[in-house]
Amino acid sequence: MALTGPATAFAVGRSPAWCQFVERATRVAPLGVTVLIRGETGSGKEIAAKLIVALGRRAEAPFVAVNCAALPDTLVESELFGHARGAFSGATEARRGLFEEAHRGTIFLDEIGALPLHAQAKVLRVLEDARVRRVGENRVTDVDVRVIAATSLDIEAAIARREFREDLYFRLSAIELVMPSLRERTEDIPLLVAHFLRRLEEQGGPSRTLSAEALELLVRYPFPGNVRELKHAVEQAAVFADGAELKPTDFSALWARAQMIPSKEDARTGRTPVEDATPEKLEEALKRTGGSRLEAARLLGISRSSLYRILRRMPPTEVPAQG
Repeated sequence: MALTGPATAFAVGRSPAWCQFVERATRVAPLGVTVLIRGETGSGKEIAAKLIVALGRRAEAPFVAVNCAALPDTLVESELFGHARGAFSGATEARRGLFEEAHRGTIFLDEIGALPLHAQAKVLRVLEDARVRRVGENRVTDVDVRVIAATSLDIEAAIARREFREDLYFRLSAIELVMPSLRERTEDIPLLVAHFLRRLEEQGGPSRTLSAEALELLVRYPFPGNVRELKHAVEQAAVFADGAELKPTDFSALWARAQMIPSKEDARTGRTPVEDATPEKLEEALKRTGGSRLEAARLLGISRSSLYRILRRMPPTEVPAQG
């Protein structure tokens, strides 16, 4: 999806799933309505929120991002709505809350499902009245704030457990967007990797490129941590790599974790990567990795010890020479 201006800093991708999401976000952005973004942890919900803001009428106004899961229960109301001087022990002066900080702009409530029920009730009141009441004060303050919320929570299940207010969900979900996981947009991995490498270089990091073999490994990896996990893996590989071109061996930490993650296909069929690693596939992997058994094991998604077990099952005349 072609975008111009500041929005291009956020919309990195061209897969059908991502383009559909961006198209829906583009329609919502100018309306100024409350939006709920649902998606897995690490899928980029804050990036999506920034994209909506960049395409909307409040692009130049304050953008306040709040990680609701990080707010202590005892201070959540003070953080969001502010407090009066002397409202509680340690409140030596009056303080504006984050809703007031975002006045005439946007507040992004990330992981809103982590808010305690008493705070959820007050957020609902702000959404309905566009007013906040600081802790320890009787007067109310008008706020003009666009609210974008996000969650990785199964909200319907949380409502059934009485852990999330149904009325707040209905108020938030007037417009609901579902963020695709990285598994649904693997075509975007090359673009995302290039974006992360370019940003790292702009920040004073080393200049790196990605080999075709390393890219294939990244595309095969399931990325339970989504785009955030990909970003961290690329940055770590780029910082510690010895050469200018990133190779599969530079992603050893990622592939060590991969050994513990069954794929959806493995779970459905009951088969494992080791069972699928035939001698023919092993021979092809060794050719593609220049004879490196370590890289061939990673290409096949198996451990090096599993690779050696497969080699021992092959007739001596068929065992490829060590590269």
